[in-house]
Amino acid sequence: MIPPESDAEFAASMEEVLDVYARPYDPRYPVVCMDEQPIQLLRESRLPIAGTKTHPRRVDYEYERAGTASIFMFCEPLSGWRQVSVRTRRTKVAWAQEVAALLRTRYALVEKVLLVSDNLNTHTKGAFYETFEPQEARALVRRLEFCHTPKHGSWLNIAENELSAMTRQCLTGRRFATVEELRVETTAWHDLSNGKQRGVEWQFKVDDARIKLKSVYPKLEM
Repeated sequence: MIPPESDAEFAASMEEVLDVYARPYDPRYPVVCMDEQPIQLLRESRLPIAGTKTHPRRVDYEYERAGTASIFMFCEPLSGWRQVSVRTRRTKVAWAQEVAALLRTRYALVEKVLLVSDNLNTHTKGAFYETFEPQEARALVRRLEFCHTPKHGSWLNIAENELSAMTRQCLTGRRFATVEELRVETTAWHDLSNGKQRGVEWQFKVDDARIKLKSVYPKLEM
């Protein structure tokens, strides 16, 4: 994404995200990034021919559409952890259920999760109230601190980078006919990645932004 010029809201949101990334690791307040993307499910119209020693696997160019699914990517950059979840729909309820599941399991004992995401209309506090009873919804929201990337600034979300890597390494050039097939493969990907404990060291800082993205900051009238 090319950042806009002279946009105070963009600059403010960008610096907020960069400040979050600059914080030292604190297990009581983990920084978790999330992103999501839809995917088209495709069913083979003809049975592929298995590969041999002398010829690669052959797949017919024709296929049948088998619906869609939504992939949710969660990652904790400093600990080298990520999780991919697959659901049939991309809704507020699906998002709230995914976040709630993490708060009840991996992050059950932390004080608060700092959640970095884009400002999609499904990523809201209200989503919890559309999914759970008010008492439970409020308890979940209390344990979250939201940090939204600016519009046209999705590149600031580390989860988007993880989602791009997963797509290249696990999905590109392949067809998945069902949610179950997709879930098996993406789970294998995040298990392998977590086994390597590959963390993310974010290099772009606020001072860098004020120099390299100078055009984003409004010109002050003296």
